[in-house]
Amino acid sequence: MDAEDSPWGESAPKASQPTPLSSTSSPRSPAGRGPRTPRRVGAQPTRLEAVDDSLGPLGPLGDNAIGQQDPDQPPKPPSKEQSLSSYNARQAPSTSSSMNKSMLDSVDLGDDGASVNSRARYTGQGQPPPGAIDGPRRQTQPSVSIEQASRPSFDITVGDPHKVGDLTSSHIVYQVRTKTSSKAYKQPEFTVSRRYRDFLWLYTALHNSNPGVVVPPPPEKQAVGRFDSNFVESRRAALERMLNKTAAHPVLQHDGDLKIFLESDAFNVDVKHREHREPALGENKGMFSSIGFGSGGGGKFIEHDDWFHERRNYLDALENQLKALLKSIDTVVQQRKALAEAAGDFSASLHALSTVELSVSLSTPLEGLSDLQFRIRELYERQAQQDVLTLGITVDEYIRLIGSVKQAFAQRQKSFHSWHSAEAELTKRKATQDKILRSGKTQQDRLNQLQADVGDGERRCHQARLLFEDMGRLMRSELERFEREKVEDFKSGVETFLEGAIEAQKELIELWETFLMQLDADEDGEPFFKPPGISAAPTKPKDERGPGSSEGNAHEAAAIVTAEQGD
Repeated sequence: MDAEDSPWGESAPKASQPTPLSSTSSPRSPAGRGPRTPRRVGAQPTRLEAVDDSLGPLGPLGDNAIGQQDPDQPPKPPSKEQSLSSYNARQAPSTSSSMNKSMLDSVDLGDDGASVNSRARYTGQGQPPPGAIDGPRRQTQPSVSIEQASRPSFDITVGDPHKVGDLTSSHIVYQVRTKTSSKAYKQPEFTVSRRYRDFLWLYTALHNSNPGVVVPPPPEKQAVGRFDSNFVESRRAALERMLNKTAAHPVLQHDGDLKIFLESDAFNVDVKHREHREPALGENKGMFSSIGFGSGGGGKFIEHDDWFHERRNYLDALENQLKALLKSIDTVVQQRKALAEAAGDFSASLHALSTVELSVSLSTPLEGLSDLQFRIRELYERQAQQDVLTLGITVDEYIRLIGSVKQAFAQRQKSFHSWHSAEAELTKRKATQDKILRSGKTQQDRLNQLQADVGDGERRCHQARLLFEDMGRLMRSELERFEREKVEDFKSGVETFLEGAIEAQKELIELWETFLMQLDADEDGEPFFKPPGISAAPTKPKDERGPGSSEGNAHEAAAIVTAEQGD
C-alpha cells in the first residue's frame, strides 16, 4: 500500500526529498522532526466498517465518510452545523479548514451518540456546543405592549371624608392616597388632604392646559343635602373614579397640575405661585396666545368633516338617552327608599302590637315578625344605595364626560375660528402691501415693515392651521378611547348591579325562610303553627296515648331515628 493511499491524509517523506520540502508539504510534521514510516498496519482497521468504535476521535467520521459521501457533490450541512462551521472557521487557523469541513459533513444529527460526542469534542476544545450558539429564544410577542409597559402605574384612593370648619365655612375634606411607580414623584406612596373645590381646580387646569383632550370631570355641585351620608359617599366614589381615570390617561398623567394636586402638602401656596408664573390660557400659552386661541369664536361654526358631524349627533342622542336612564334609576331608588320606609312603619306597628298582647304564643311571633321587617328595611336601604353606587354613578359619570367631550369640540371650534381669523389678517396685510407696491412710491421703511408683518401673518396662519389639524387627530383618538372605556365601564357596572340585585333577593328569601323555621320549631314542645288535623292538646306521656295516635307515632319514629343515628 502506497503512502498516498493512506486514509489519514499524510504522506511519508521520501529519503531523497530535502527537509524544507517535507516541512512545507505536511504542516503536521515539524521541521526538526525526522521522517517516519507509513502507518500501513494502523490504516487497515480504520478502513474496515466492522469496527464500531464510537468513542474514538475519528470512528464516526471515518464510518460516514466511506460509502455515504460523494466527493464531487457533498450534501448541505444542517443550519446549526453551518453556523458552527462559520464559528469554527473564525477560531481555527486557515490550515485546518479542510478538516473542519470533513467533520461537519460527517456528523449525523439523527444519531444521539454522534451528537453527544460532537458536543463533548466542542466542549473539550474550549468552544461552545452547537445548542449554546443560538442561545435561548426570546418571545416574539410580549405579554403587554412596550408603550403600556413604559407607562407609570397609579393606584389612587379617596377616603376618610370628614366635616371640618364652623357653621359658616363647613366643608368635607377627603384623604387622597396615591401609590405610583412614576419617578417624577418624590415618594412611591403619599397622602394629602383635599376638598371639593380642589378637584374643581384640577379639572379646570387640565382642561385649559390640554386642548382637545377629554378630561374626566368631577361630580356636580349640590347646595342642599351636601352633608348627607349617602351623598358624601356617592361623591367620594365619583371623585376617586375621576382621579384614577385622569392618572390612567397617557397625556394627563404627565401634567404638572396633576402632580401638584396629588403630591403637594402646601397646595394653596403652590397653586398661587403657579397661577402667577403661568396665567390663564390665552395670556402666555405661547403658540395659543400668538394665534388668538384664547379669544372667543367669530360667528357660527359649520362642521365640514362628516366624521365629527356624525359623532356630535351621536353624542347628543347618547346624552339624552343617558339622562332618561338616570331619571329611571332615580325613580327606582326612590321606590326602594319608600318601600324601606313602609317596612319600617310596619315593623314599628308590629312591635307596638306585641307589647300589648297578653298571650305569649302570639306576642312572640309578632315580635319576631317586627324584627324581620326591620331587617328588610335595612336591606332595601342598602340595595337603594348600592344601585346608586354601581349603575347610577356610571351613568352620571358618562353624562358629565359627554359634557367634557363637548367642551373639547368647543375648543376645536375656537381653533378653527383662530385659523380663519389669521387667514383674514394675512389677506389684509398682503392687500396693503400690494397697494403700496402699485402706488409706485418709494417707501422702503414702510415696505420692509409690511413685509415683516406679512411674514408674521403667514407664520401665525400656518401655526393655527397645524393646531386645528393636530387637535382633530387628537380628538379622533380621544373619542375612540371614550368608546372603549364606555363599553368596559357599562359592562362592569351592569354586572355589579345584577349581582347586587341577586344577592339582595337571596338574602330576603333567607330571612323569610329563617323566620318560618323559627315558627315551626318546637321550642316549648308546642310549635306556633300546626297543620290542620293536629290538635293543640297538651303533650301526654307515651303510655297514656293510644296505639293509633299520630303524635305517639311521631315520637316513636323520632326515637327510632335517634337510636339509629347513635348506632
